[in-house]
Amino acid sequence: MKLFNRFQSALIPGLVFLLFFTACSKKSDDDPVVKTTTVPVVTTSAVTAILDTTATCGGTITSDGGDSVVRRGICWSLSASPQITDHHTVDGAGKGSFTSIMTGLVADTLYYARAYASNGKGTAYGNIQSFRTMKTVVYQITDIDGNIYHAVKIGLKSWLRENLRVTRYRTGDTIPVVALDTKWKALITGARCSYENLSSNSSTYGYLYNWHASNDSRGICPTGWHVPSEAEWTELANSLGGSSVAGGLMKTTGTIEGGTGLWYAPNTDATNSSGFTGLPGGYRINYGTFYSIWNVGYFWSSSDTSSMNAWNYILDANNGELNHIVNLKTNGMSVRCCKDW
Repeated sequence: MKLFNRFQSALIPGLVFLLFFTACSKKSDDDPVVKTTTVPVVTTSAVTAILDTTATCGGTITSDGGDSVVRRGICWSLSASPQITDHHTVDGAGKGSFTSIMTGLVADTLYYARAYASNGKGTAYGNIQSFRTMKTVVYQITDIDGNIYHAVKIGLKSWLRENLRVTRYRTGDTIPVVALDTKWKALITGARCSYENLSSNSSTYGYLYNWHASNDSRGICPTGWHVPSEAEWTELANSLGGSSVAGGLMKTTGTIEGGTGLWYAPNTDATNSSGFTGLPGGYRINYGTFYSIWNVGYFWSSSDTSSMNAWNYILDANNGELNHIVNLKTNGMSVRCCKDW
């Protein structure tokens, strides 16, 4: 008892409180960690591929603010401070870079755009970019038969908005009609046909020409125009944001099933915002059979790879791409012309 009393009397009251406070306030390994989050950090890319009704932008999210980014994209408006309550895209989630295509724009109009990113804390915006859409320029062209076409400028070049339906070369010489499969198969010179040999198809979709006709030295396009090369098709695709998205911007809208267009459903990503007005005219294979009207449009280029094969470009109802492959020159395909420099 005396020993206890000596020890008790030796303790200083303040020290007893300090020891008690220190012991009680020692952090346990099981105590929850308080997590501090902020809105993401995002920057806006430059606006590129500016056309009359579309433009390409994007952004980069360098920090998610400590919470996962659940939505990101581009917003735009006529006001100088676009919000996600204005026109906007949704381009996935998470950190990193992304690209967006703004559609439904009005020609010759000043817009403001910026990237956004949202997490559980809120929405952050990047720097604002301003841009003006191009003027829409559509004018008429006439071929040797008197057929009237309309042209539109896409990127740096002008393109016809309709498939060629001419029956003569520029010299006045006739491009022969070849209906029989056996004759079509044996051709080494220029020829044309209507899909399934029905004239109603050529009035809507133009003629199908073999490569020999589309690249005859007598000229199949109107004066001042020519069949585009592989390089010119590539330039067209790049001006629309690349081949992976260009097809949607080139196809006419609507579907046959919905009674609103000429393509089979789903006519993926079709907006025709470029003005190209791509149609699904199908094609004729080298031994004469017709395939895939309403589902694909096949277009010749002037660039060949051998004495038998040449490049062609494809629009498809099932995707928004502009694809290209090599095909036999004896196949029948649509022709689009672009303006000489």
